[in-house]
Amino acid sequence: MKKEIMALLLAGGQGSRLGVLTKKIAKPAVLYGGKYRIIDFSLSNCINSGIDNVGVLTQYRPQKLNSHIGIGKPWDMDRITGGVTVLSPYMTEDAGQWYLGTANAIFHNIDYIDKVSPKYVIILSGDHIYKMDYSKMIGFHKGKQADATISVIGVPLHEACRYGIMNTDNEDRIFEFEEKPAQPKNTLASMGVYVFSWKILREYLINDDQDKASVHDFGKNIIPKMLNDGKSMWAYRFDGYWRDVGTIQSYWESNMDLVKRVPEFNLYDPDWKIYTPNPVKPAHYVAPEGRIKTSIVAEGCMIYGEVNNSVLFPGVYVSSGAVIKDSIVMSNSFIGRNSIIDKAIISESVVCGDNVKIGIGENIANEKRPDLYNCGITVIGEKASLPDNLQVGKNVVIEVGINQNNYCSFVVESGQSVLKGEECE
Repeated sequence: MKKEIMALLLAGGQGSRLGVLTKKIAKPAVLYGGKYRIIDFSLSNCINSGIDNVGVLTQYRPQKLNSHIGIGKPWDMDRITGGVTVLSPYMTEDAGQWYLGTANAIFHNIDYIDKVSPKYVIILSGDHIYKMDYSKMIGFHKGKQADATISVIGVPLHEACRYGIMNTDNEDRIFEFEEKPAQPKNTLASMGVYVFSWKILREYLINDDQDKASVHDFGKNIIPKMLNDGKSMWAYRFDGYWRDVGTIQSYWESNMDLVKRVPEFNLYDPDWKIYTPNPVKPAHYVAPEGRIKTSIVAEGCMIYGEVNNSVLFPGVYVSSGAVIKDSIVMSNSFIGRNSIIDKAIISESVVCGDNVKIGIGENIANEKRPDLYNCGITVIGEKASLPDNLQVGKNVVIEVGINQNNYCSFVVESGQSVLKGEECE
């Protein structure tokens, strides 16, 4: 059955700047906001915008993402016609490479798109946090009789060099695109949301695939080529909350935005729900001695200690005397008695012993990865086990697979190590 609109969701990114959080999963599958995964926001935007035909293009470690999406039931996309389809990664014959770029990923699914035969395609990133009515953007695209429309958002001038910048005329027609310019001419940053007329985009994808000099990327190749050819290209301005949670700091900050008394990003809007598979867990429990202040606490949590300005995912156990402050604790983690967790990200299924202190000392950048761990946030990897009385400084990361016996008496100085089992023997 022919559909006018089809969404293609790029969800294959590794998200290497998230460090240990994406060691085993793709960035769109990272947990967020107490019960969601990052990809839930783009998928929910689609169904809330009336788009029920979505192809999800995976690549890096897709297993958890595939399991999470399933047949699309939480988003009302388990349909005979349309719905959500997870598209398997394409591998080239050249040394087993995956997709060479974002445009290449779409190109290798042309047959799938042609079966739907949409008039327009909307291409989305699966790793941003925002709520957006795509139908309004598509309406804008139609009204301008555009070949391509790119959603943009204003960013601070000092951050503009991190984004693709759209230079426009007074009517928002794009006349120039600059990829991460050292001296940006304005602050209209691309959000990675594109609407194309499929007939036009199809032609450019085929031509791009034959261009040996291309890196097969929308920002570096497709968009500049369309501009050079004089195609009708427009900027669609978005003025809501949008966050690229691609670094440890931005991920932590965006979660902390949710616990404000009047949050900048509202997850409680009944007219724009964010859908996700729900765990089968009982309601959370707060013991008589338990205390919760300005926090998000999901179902299945048991609180015997104190939780302040934090986000707790389902099944977290906080023992008596423990204090969690300014932190994110992911699903099914255990915090032992009298432990203190201060400005940390605790991954899934972590076991934290008694009297553990996390986030102590000075804010010194991590010695081995100062580019990733430099903002005072301590990160504990999935399924790590922390022994009693351990002290962990700021900007320290403890990765998966540490042998508890190797560091039972190890005291970690602030930011001085990326801990691995073999380093603690």
